[in-house]
Amino acid sequence: MKQQLFGCAFDAVDLDGAVARVADYLAGDELRQGCGVNVDHLVKMDRDRRFADAVEACDLVTADGTPVVWASRLLRRPLPVRVAAIDLFEALLPVAVREGWPIFLLGAREDVVADAAVAMRDAHPGLRIVGARDGYFTEAEEPDVAAQIAGSGARLLFVGITSPKKEEFVTRQRDALGDVRFVLGVGGSFDIAAGRVKRAPKWMARAGLEWTYRLAQEPRRLWRRYLVDDVRFVRLVARELTASDQSDSSRST
Repeated sequence: MKQQLFGCAFDAVDLDGAVARVADYLAGDELRQGCGVNVDHLVKMDRDRRFADAVEACDLVTADGTPVVWASRLLRRPLPVRVAAIDLFEALLPVAVREGWPIFLLGAREDVVADAAVAMRDAHPGLRIVGARDGYFTEAEEPDVAAQIAGSGARLLFVGITSPKKEEFVTRQRDALGDVRFVLGVGGSFDIAAGRVKRAPKWMARAGLEWTYRLAQEPRRLWRRYLVDDVRFVRLVARELTASDQSDSSRST
């Protein structure tokens, strides 16, 4: 079931439901795409139609942030739980071992993605990582990157590149990705897997405070996102509430 929030069609699934959906995609013969949408993404989508279209093209869209879940309940279009991209990424790894899915890692710096691959194999013996490369490439280099992925035989592609670059890469290159059947944007998951960055404690994520933990670790990179750009989310919620109230009034007259 889909829930329309802020112009984005979210899938009302929990983590197990999301994993089951991906397993169905891997058994199919079409390329499908998934992403976790958080407050920052919603703000960007409101300002950037091209990015909004790229997210809209995704087959699986989960709420990657507790504030998004809170807002869905306030707007009476509830999403069951937060399903962060990194949680789906981690939940898919043991399934990939069991099913033998070949995986390609795309994103982060070269040393980071290499260390992430080692750590993932150590944590999940038998995991088939058939390729990995950094996420620093130009649009002109995209066909070569897509050819590398296709040549690896990967069926599951994890992309750790910032938005909207990762969504636009898949949009432009989806017909050149070979046997890939599911693409998931995983944000900074490779940095965490490689031990470069620590995740916030679970209680902070449940309380909607994960952003403070991330800001403390990377203040120079993230201060503007969290303290300036994402404040606009309050305006989006207010606008959505007003639209809902007007819709309710029109139905009652």
